[in-house]
Amino acid sequence: DRGKMRGNGLFALAVLSHCANALSTTTTSAPLASPLGTPNLFWSWRGQQVRYQVMGPPDAARAVVLVHGLFVNADHWRRNMPALAADGVRVFAIDLLGYGYSSKPDPYGKVAAALNGENGRDLGEPEVELGTSSGGQRTAKVAQRHPLGSAYNFFTWSEQLCEFIEQVVEAEAATLVCNSIGSISGLQAAVDRPNLVKGIMIVNPNFRELHVAEQPLPLRPLTAAVQRFLRESPIGQRLFDTLATQPTVKQILKEPYYDAEQVTDELVDVLLTPLLTDGASKVVFDTLSYSAGPLPEQLLQDQRLLQPVWVCWGEKDPWTPPKRVLALKRYSSVERVIPLANVGHCPHDEAPQLVDPLIKEFVQRLHGE
Repeated sequence: DRGKMRGNGLFALAVLSHCANALSTTTTSAPLASPLGTPNLFWSWRGQQVRYQVMGPPDAARAVVLVHGLFVNADHWRRNMPALAADGVRVFAIDLLGYGYSSKPDPYGKVAAALNGENGRDLGEPEVELGTSSGGQRTAKVAQRHPLGSAYNFFTWSEQLCEFIEQVVEAEAATLVCNSIGSISGLQAAVDRPNLVKGIMIVNPNFRELHVAEQPLPLRPLTAAVQRFLRESPIGQRLFDTLATQPTVKQILKEPYYDAEQVTDELVDVLLTPLLTDGASKVVFDTLSYSAGPLPEQLLQDQRLLQPVWVCWGEKDPWTPPKRVLALKRYSSVERVIPLANVGHCPHDEAPQLVDPLIKEFVQRLHGE
């Protein structure tokens, strides 16, 4: 049921956001490498430092960029990179601005305002055909601009991905493989700069229940009040004090992961440790207040989207309505929708043996192999 799904997701996000806030007084520099030994590298983008990792042959003809989801980072792809590199792919994983070990400028400060991807765009509130949890269709107005004017939005992340492909990947075009909410950044990049993106593979889409277009009208004031409370009130911070522990977060992560054995101490560490960095709490609370921006169905039907799209998703995902995912096949850009049995919202990490072969097959399809 959609209400239960939204409530569970909000609870998980609230716990993670508090962990970020409770721990962010400590500055933590990036480790030299991922848990598997992949070196952490940094790229200077618009005056900010962006962490990324790379594996595979430097002269490979095929390039893949892995894009993480909400509140996580490049290390969420640590279990996928070796298999793709062994297949002859030049594979990159990136921390989006504000996430992982990338820079986290104040969401509302001058530095962030100068690099905001919403700058110069004609953004309004278009009326768009969206999906429903039952697989149906509805029409809604989709507000595009971040309600607080923050730079942490899909247009900024789209521009970051495009310039990363140009300046770091240095390939004619790259394949984007995106988990959850990262898929919106990837799709927006494909719409903005189609010459740079060869195709998009979505690993469990996120339909953004916190977006105003996804909320029932009576709930919108309540949602806004909760967002403001989390963002501004010290009472909200104290409310979660007892939850800011690794055991509690480990238990929370067992909601999106169907196989609880895959929620390891290593996973908890790679997701939580970057939230120790200065500025992380502001980004997290700001993201929880981002009730606008593009939505998946909006981008999939955008006439500027010319690239093939594959979608795979874990059938045990508690946050993603299965009928709404299957209904994505109605869009001409979507070539395949592939269900994955007995995995949840992050199948690339929970069961890489299921997802890696699909990524390889998609890349081969794009390169005519």
